[in-house]
Amino acid sequence: MIHRRVAATSVSLLLASCLFLRAQEKAPSAAHDRLDLRFADGIAAIVEDKIITVDDIRQDITPLIPTLQQTARNEKEFNEKLEALQDDIIQNRIDRVLIVKEFNKPKDGDEKNKRSVPASIIDNQIAEIQITQFDGDRSKFLAYLRSRGMTLREFRKEQEEDIIYNYMRQQQRKSQSFVSPIKVESYYKENKDRFYQEDSALLRVIQFTRPNSENDALLEGKAQAVLAKFHTGESFAELARQYSQDTRRNKGGDWGWTKRSDMRKEFSDVLFTLKKGEVSQPIFTPEGCFLLYVEDRKYAGIQTLDEVRDDIERILAQQMTRQSQERWLERLRRNGYVKMF
Repeated sequence: MIHRRVAATSVSLLLASCLFLRAQEKAPSAAHDRLDLRFADGIAAIVEDKIITVDDIRQDITPLIPTLQQTARNEKEFNEKLEALQDDIIQNRIDRVLIVKEFNKPKDGDEKNKRSVPASIIDNQIAEIQITQFDGDRSKFLAYLRSRGMTLREFRKEQEEDIIYNYMRQQQRKSQSFVSPIKVESYYKENKDRFYQEDSALLRVIQFTRPNSENDALLEGKAQAVLAKFHTGESFAELARQYSQDTRRNKGGDWGWTKRSDMRKEFSDVLFTLKKGEVSQPIFTPEGCFLLYVEDRKYAGIQTLDEVRDDIERILAQQMTRQSQERWLERLRRNGYVKMF
């Protein structure tokens, strides 16, 4: 193996986690989410004319509880994460109502200018759900609605609101797609340390495994024969496909971009003395013999602005989108009726 092995997990931490998970598995889901304790009357919030119930929150949170149980180290941390997740779900439910209200609001107060979702789009979405989630079996789909205590008309309304919600969020994201070059340059100057890169090489490897009967001399002969072919102009990638005995031979021995810190010292000490287009002499280990080829190189240091411009534009666009969406949601929250319980 060329890459380092990850250190083993602490036995005591693993044991504590297992005991906690076993205790959690014994409790029913309603006890897991603790919603009935937090909202004794079954209501989490009222938004405009819509009530957000404990059952609404439970519908969203139940699939997420196993992940919380796996990541929480003890009951206290589980309960803290659970309450934070409940708060996020409640806020998302509130925002959803307010976003749908914003879509349905008539322009200039004229009901004739009120937007709507074409019925055909809703029909297509429901048909897609029946195909992908219920194998096209309408009886299964209707049984699902009954299990939720929901009529087809109510489900149709729910899907319409999903379409509106996703459309409105997408429109907000589109409005923040341009990042000025000045902002990119300022971000680069203020965050240069973030763009430090380690030594790295675009690496290809040919490996000769070591059967019990083969010593270094026999492996050396195989490696030198391949090196001779390489030095006469044959492609290292093609030679790897022909002669390498590892799992990457079909990819021409391609290991991708590899950092110094990713590798065992006996390999990194050799690899990072090579320049682009150079191949190592045979490296011997208990596993076999290796030839390392540097297809390209990146040297340690701060990357130039041109190298990271696309990354910075993506970072800034995401920041602008988050800020814009938060301002938009804050406006909707100020102008809407919301009561939390």
